[in-house]
Amino acid sequence: MSIPLDSLIDYEGNIYQITCVAIKEANILSNPGCGGEEIEENNGKIVSEVLARALAGEIKFDTPDEA
Repeated sequence: MSIPLDSLIDYEGNIYQITCVAIKEANILSNPGCGGEEIEENNGKIVSEVLARALAGEIKFDTPDEA
């Protein structure tokens, strides 16, 4: 899987915020035993997979204004 450029271009939310969420989630998954190995074993890239999930709304997060 490559970076979902079409989804990034079409995203109407705060791109900085969604990027920060993807970075934090990718950092968590890259730690041993946290699921990143499964993504890589299926020929995926952790950052691409997490970014696709974040853009699809599969990763839930709160902003400081909402918390």
